[in-house]
Amino acid sequence: MRTTIELPNMLRAKLLDIAARRGEKGFSNLIREAVESYLVGVEAREEQRRRAIDALGSVAEGDADRLEESARRLRERWR
Repeated sequence: MRTTIELPNMLRAKLLDIAARRGEKGFSNLIREAVESYLVGVEAREEQRRRAIDALGSVAEGDADRLEESARRLRERWR
């Protein structure tokens, strides 16, 4: 599919330079690679967020109390 994107001249020039070094006439492949990479990153961050939310409340009550007490003692030493 073809589409139009607006880029500042500086970015366009950099993309054309990279494409030329790769032996390509335009920078469509670079844009496609960048979008694919971005989407993989978005999916990875969403998965991390889901795992973090799933972990909420997974610490047993006694463990949570001990962790809180330990953190309190550590904070007292920092002062």
